Amino acid sequence: MEQTKSYHHGALHEALLSAAETILCRDGLAALTLRATAREAGVSHGAPAYHFKDLSDLLSELVAVGFERLTVAMQAAGQGRAGQFAAAAQAYVAFAIGNAALFQLMFRVERLNAGHERLRAARAGAFAVITEASAIPAGELTPSQVGGMTAQWCLVQGFASLAASGRLGPLLARAPEGMQEPELLTLALEHLRPSE
Repeated sequence: MEQTKSYHHGALHEALLSAAETILCRDGLAALTLRATAREAGVSHGAPAYHFKDLSDLLSELVAVGFERLTVAMQAAGQGRAGQFAAAAQAYVAFAIGNAALFQLMFRVERLNAGHERLRAARAGAFAVITEASAIPAGELTPSQVGGMTAQWCLVQGFASLAASGRLGPLLARAPEGMQEPELLTLALEHLRPSE
């Protein structure tokens, strides 16, 4: 008979999120269900219903945690440094590589609840760090500033997606010996300059 663990109410919420992330990383998104999450956490199959109304709610909460972690990583990397955008970009890519399955889920909007409050706040927090690191002033942007920030953001997002899925290998194979993702990102960023 399957044993169930006993959790304090708040601890169960975190345990379910941890279990869901374990399944996502180990077995992939297709294997991630509410029942599988309960089984991984060692609780009854009905336990997730106390914290998540459905699978989309669980995935949205997990993605919110991912964006919060990403925000912390970018803030820590860029704090008090010259080249703040480059430092934040390197942290963004390192997060994507180190959390590939979660990172990919973070942009699977069709699987998420668009109205999930924690997710919306977490996305906004990550975007705020990127905006601040871009050294673009608050308020309405000029077309040139919009273009510059869009180019920066697209480069970092695209690079991170390629790195997380292991698709930079062919390019790195042709790069100078020993070059890795951080050096490649630095070279790519050197081709972009924030618009004045």
